[in-house]
Amino acid sequence: MVNDMQQQDMRFMNIAMEEAREALREGEVPVGAVVVRGGEIIARAHNRSISAGDPSAHAEMLAIRKAAEHMGNYRLAGTTLYVTLEPCVMCAGALLHARVERLVFGASDPKGGAVVSLYTILSDKG
Repeated sequence: MVNDMQQQDMRFMNIAMEEAREALREGEVPVGAVVVRGGEIIARAHNRSISAGDPSAHAEMLAIRKAAEHMGNYRLAGTTLYVTLEPCVMCAGALLHARVERLVFGASDPKGGAVVSLYTILSDKG
């Protein structure tokens, strides 16, 4: 049986997938991200590194920036980030600095994942 939290996670991950599909349509690496607070989407984005010519324009980074602007604070307490692919080192570091409370990702990334695959930045005690 699926509980309320799992239903919410599936709902927001589906929206992150919509963002990933938009990235693919634009010729980007198909990754999408959604920031949620109190059950409401406060930001959503997809990869734009190629079109923006910006190596930091990952879906997570763009969504975090939008969420911080929305909240008027770089600290994103009480938020959950939904992203279709395990965050890289840069994005995992940004999640820490932004104090995102919870991360839900759709697939691990054995080539660059920094949460469970190559590194465990978010659970590192240091």
